[in-house]
Amino acid sequence: MNVFDDDPCILGEGPLWHPERTALFWFDIMARRLHCKAPGGDVQTWVFDDYVSAAGWVDHDTLLMASATGLWRFDIPNGARELVVPLEADDPVTRSNDGRADPQGGFWIGTMGVRLEPMAGAIYRFYKGELRQLYPDISIPNSICFSPDGRTAYFADTPTQQIMKVALDDDGWPDGAPQVFADLRADDLNPDGSVVDARGVLWNAQWGAGRLAMYDPDGTLTGTLDVPATQPTCPAFGGTRVYVTTAAEGTDAAGAGLTYALDVSVAGQKEHRVIL
Repeated sequence: MNVFDDDPCILGEGPLWHPERTALFWFDIMARRLHCKAPGGDVQTWVFDDYVSAAGWVDHDTLLMASATGLWRFDIPNGARELVVPLEADDPVTRSNDGRADPQGGFWIGTMGVRLEPMAGAIYRFYKGELRQLYPDISIPNSICFSPDGRTAYFADTPTQQIMKVALDDDGWPDGAPQVFADLRADDLNPDGSVVDARGVLWNAQWGAGRLAMYDPDGTLTGTLDVPATQPTCPAFGGTRVYVTTAAEGTDAAGAGLTYALDVSVAGQKEHRVIL
């Protein structure tokens, strides 16, 4: 893997390839920053007064951005943001974490304790103006991603060491109870962020293991890819290039917190557009 950006993030997260701007957006949660960089270009950075962690694209100039207190309409050219809906705004214990847009135009977002308080968070879905809690009592929400046909959602509560899957209805809401997709407990692996490529293969960043792991739609491990940092947090595809955020928090190892990129032989899904 090559270094895409060499400015270390305390907790890099939420990489998003904007298909209309052909640029990568990503967050440093603990530094309360959003970064943007096109390949070969310079980095642009915005700093906020609360934790920010994930986003989906609405149009060329707009993101839906998650923070510790809400979902925001973020204007990329001028840096202004407007509240769309509060998100646990009255709970000082929690912040937002992993999130991603689904094929139906919804946006899934997880919350968690700022100090890793057990089961302090939840997973929500925002769809056409409605924010609905899907799963309560979540400790560290991660791996939110979707099959290309929009019929399956994946997510994880990292301390459980399991990636879950759940069927979706025509509007993208869960249809039935979640089931175990990949059980990582036997290998003592910690699932962080994930993305699904155009074939339906799930790519999972495994915190502490310094790798991405690939799982077929039936949950079978089909390969791994080393990351030059022990704490990878989330992958994202931009065409046939995979980007990976990492975290420097709690380690002084070389390469920690940098953002990486690698050209691969498969394509990712185009990131789905959020419908406000």
